[in-house]
Amino acid sequence: MKEIVLITGAGGSVAKALAKKLKNEYSVRFLTRTKKHENDFEWNIKNQTIDEKAFENISHIIHLAGANISEKRWTYERKKEIISSRVDSAKLILNTLERKNIKLQSFISASATGIYGAITSEKIFKEEDKKGNDFLSEVVILWEDAAEEFLKKGVAERVVKVRTSIVLSEKEGALKKMSEPVKFGIGSPIGTGKQYMPWIHIDDICSVYEFALKNKNINGAYNANAPQHTDNENFTKEIAEVLNKPMFMPNVPGFMMKLIFGELAVVLLEGSRTSSEKLQNKGFQFKFPELKPALKDLLAKN
Repeated sequence: MKEIVLITGAGGSVAKALAKKLKNEYSVRFLTRTKKHENDFEWNIKNQTIDEKAFENISHIIHLAGANISEKRWTYERKKEIISSRVDSAKLILNTLERKNIKLQSFISASATGIYGAITSEKIFKEEDKKGNDFLSEVVILWEDAAEEFLKKGVAERVVKVRTSIVLSEKEGALKKMSEPVKFGIGSPIGTGKQYMPWIHIDDICSVYEFALKNKNINGAYNANAPQHTDNENFTKEIAEVLNKPMFMPNVPGFMMKLIFGELAVVLLEGSRTSSEKLQNKGFQFKFPELKPALKDLLAKN
């Protein structure tokens, strides 16, 4: 009999791709706001309601739920939503499992490399490095603390926190937003262009979750980013080369991004490198360790 994996954040591209990857070896269920399929179970984080049938006989939870950090300006209400969608959702699951006395083999939570802060520096951040002190790092610290509660309260045998970098996907996200202007010959670096952009191919991030699921010796936090580092300027140039498009536009000034996006602009204008050595030392192998082959694979699908 297949072990049951419950995935939150059903609407996201990672959740959908991960479910396809796992379906042959696991029985996959989703927690979602609107039930559309037999293996969907409804929940409402704001109202703190959840279909408890979702937890029957489950072995693992992969917690991917979370409002998109870079989708809207960071108003006070949006900031509350960004935190609540990650933290209150985890608390709702934990409280339900405690009440029903259900024990998990593993609770695997999405996290983010933003925990080190939105800064541009020459430091390559590792998992044990100091956390940042801005809004992004605050979000991730609270997110990871909520995951750790599953271990502290004995609800999960182990907890894994996948500190995700920019996920490259052909369907949505950063790559789609950056490649569209390039296709029309108006692509250009943002700000100085020297801010680093830790990244990972969507196939690889799904493989990281599968790897964490199958390996019981995986515990704690892991940076999930491709080994090859790049900055915004080089990233944009690589897209242009793969698409065979010219790139002669001047950089988009940082002040313009701040006018358009407000505080959110920091996500676009700052970035440092992160190391995935810890993950690789556990035996994980990237399918796309280098940027150009990753871009060729994804942009060919558009």
